[in-house]
Amino acid sequence: MPANRNALIRYKTIDACLKNRFRNWTLEDLIEKVSNTLYEYEGIETISKRTIQNDIQMMRSDKLGYFAPIVVLEKKYYTYEDPNYSITNIPISDIDLSRMNEAVEMLKQFKGFSHFEQLNEVVQKLEDHVYSVGKKKNSVIDFEKNDNLKGLSYLDILYQSVVQKKAIKMTYQSFKAQEPNVFFFHVWWLKEFKNRWFAVGVRKENGSISSLALDRMVDVSLSDDVKYAENQDLIPEEYYKNVIGVTVSNLRPMNVKIFVIAKHAPYVETKPLHHSQKIIERNEEGIIIEIKVQHNYELEKEILGFGEVMKVLSPESFVKAIKKRLIKASNRYEL
Repeated sequence: MPANRNALIRYKTIDACLKNRFRNWTLEDLIEKVSNTLYEYEGIETISKRTIQNDIQMMRSDKLGYFAPIVVLEKKYYTYEDPNYSITNIPISDIDLSRMNEAVEMLKQFKGFSHFEQLNEVVQKLEDHVYSVGKKKNSVIDFEKNDNLKGLSYLDILYQSVVQKKAIKMTYQSFKAQEPNVFFFHVWWLKEFKNRWFAVGVRKENGSISSLALDRMVDVSLSDDVKYAENQDLIPEEYYKNVIGVTVSNLRPMNVKIFVIAKHAPYVETKPLHHSQKIIERNEEGIIIEIKVQHNYELEKEILGFGEVMKVLSPESFVKAIKKRLIKASNRYEL
C-alpha cells in the first residue's frame, strides 16, 4: 500500500536532514524537525519518537524501495553512510513510469501555446527522462545540471514560504563569515543564475533586498514568530532589467561598448550578453556591441570569461576595472 501524505512528508524531511552534512542529527533533532514540518504543512502538532524510529526502519528496508543507508555515529548521530544518497534518487517503478508517460503526453498538448511557453523546457526534460528510464538507454538530451550543489533540498520550503507568506528562520554562513549566522528572512522570489539558486527578499520590513545563495544555507525552517514582510510592488523582471546576474545596486546603468573579434562575433550575436545588446558597428575585424547595464561582479566575470576575444572600449572607468583585473591575472603567471 502506498505511503500516505503525512508519511511522505516525514520521509522527505528526514531525508533532507540526513543529507545536510553541516549538522549532526540526533533522534530528538529529527523529531523536532519533522514535527515542525508537519505542523507547517498539515497542522499536526505532535509526532511520537516511535513514529520516527519506525520511519527510519521503513526507509532502511526494501518495502518502499529506498534501501536508505542510515547509520548511527557515536551511538547518537544519524546520517547517511553514502553522502550522495537520497530517497529522491531511487529507481522509478513501472507504475510511476506509466504515470509519468501519461503526464508528459498531457503536457505536450500545451506546447506551442504562447501562454505555456515556459512549460516547454519542463516537458522536454520530463519526456527525455521518461524515455531514458523506460528504454534503459542514455538520455537523448543532456541538460546542464549540478547534482552536488548544496542547498537544493531547501528549494521546496523556500518556495512554500513565499506561497504561504511565512518568514524563514535561517542559519546562513557567507563565504566571508567564520561562523554561521541565525536570522529571520522574508523570501519574495527564487532566482536561478548559471545553475546556482538564490532566495531573494529582506531581513526585515522596509529593509534592503538581499540575495542569499542556497549553497550557503545551513538550516532553513518556516516560522510564525515574526510577521511576514510582503513584497508590495516589486516585479523580478523589472528588478533585474539593468543587470547581468543577481547583484543589483543603486548604480545608474552605463552604456558599455565592447569589441568582439570576427571569429567569435556570431556566438555573441546569437547569444547576447544582455537583452539590451545591439550592434553599433561591423567590419572585417569584428563587431562592436553596446549593452546598458549596471557595473557588478557578474558583468566583469562574464566579460573576463571571453578572454582575448573581447575588448571593453567604454566607459573609461569600466575599461580600467577590467584592465586592472587582467593585469592581476597575468601577474599570477609570472615566474
